[in-house]
Amino acid sequence: MSSAASPSPTIDFPHRHLLGIEGLKAPEIEGLLDLAEDAAKSIRRPGEVRTDLRGRTLINLFFENSTRTQSSFEFAAKRLGADVMNMSIPTSSMQKGETLIDTAVTLNAMWPDLLVVRHQAAGAVELLSQKVDCSVINAGDGAHEHPTQALLDALTIRRHKGRISRLIVALCGDILHSRVARSNILLLNTMGARVRVIGPSTLLGSAIHKLGVEVYTSMEEGLADADVVMMLRLQRERMTSSLIPSQREYFHFFGLDHEKLKLAKPDAIVMHPGPMNRGVEIDSVIADDERSVVNEQVEMGVAVRMAVLQALIPHLRK
Repeated sequence: MSSAASPSPTIDFPHRHLLGIEGLKAPEIEGLLDLAEDAAKSIRRPGEVRTDLRGRTLINLFFENSTRTQSSFEFAAKRLGADVMNMSIPTSSMQKGETLIDTAVTLNAMWPDLLVVRHQAAGAVELLSQKVDCSVINAGDGAHEHPTQALLDALTIRRHKGRISRLIVALCGDILHSRVARSNILLLNTMGARVRVIGPSTLLGSAIHKLGVEVYTSMEEGLADADVVMMLRLQRERMTSSLIPSQREYFHFFGLDHEKLKLAKPDAIVMHPGPMNRGVEIDSVIADDERSVVNEQVEMGVAVRMAVLQALIPHLRK
């Protein structure tokens, strides 16, 4: 039987949507992390369901497959008492030529309260947010942003290190195509961390220096004294040409193994947004090592998405 939950804490979050980390101030990020910390405790209390979103409807609109993110939002919304509908895009009118705007108009007529959108094109989620009356959450748009992933990564880091400011965080791998990398860089810089990016020059991008990071093309140099090592998935589906010689050679130079991890601090944590390509970005031994917090990242994903939904409640239609 469900138990009654204590009143949820609140924060001053002035934004109607969450379209990206860009534009968020440090106190707003800190507030979301504090809300998520409270949500993380409630997740572990069996049978507890909040009523914050009772009578509200959330629609998951995913134009790209992502079982982990979609199910995380669904679980978070249901823990807050919302009704959830998952849109099946492969069988929808989008396959019959319906435009994104048509879809927005159709969904708006259903009077949802919250719309969670993942789309393969950068900027598509923001465009959709301009055409609907509900609050919109970006669950990943092209290589642009993935704000809730950056927030859950930040929460995981804070839980292990007690802070984010002044930490050395190394993001390693396919920076060029990664919305996770971009959102993490924006958040970590805002919160005062020292951010490094490591990868082959073909996967860094010519404009990476503009994001205020330290750039390395050597794992040996980039991992030195790092507090956090975040590996990134090779996103071959976004590559328009062959940017690495082979997966085997990539792992030799940029895959995380025991020898490379020894260059970081002894208490460094290892992260990966998933899904992991074992033996390509990360050795299986390291993926399952006690310093790996990958499973905790998944758990914090639910907590962070609960926090984001709670923060948007004051902006929902009356």
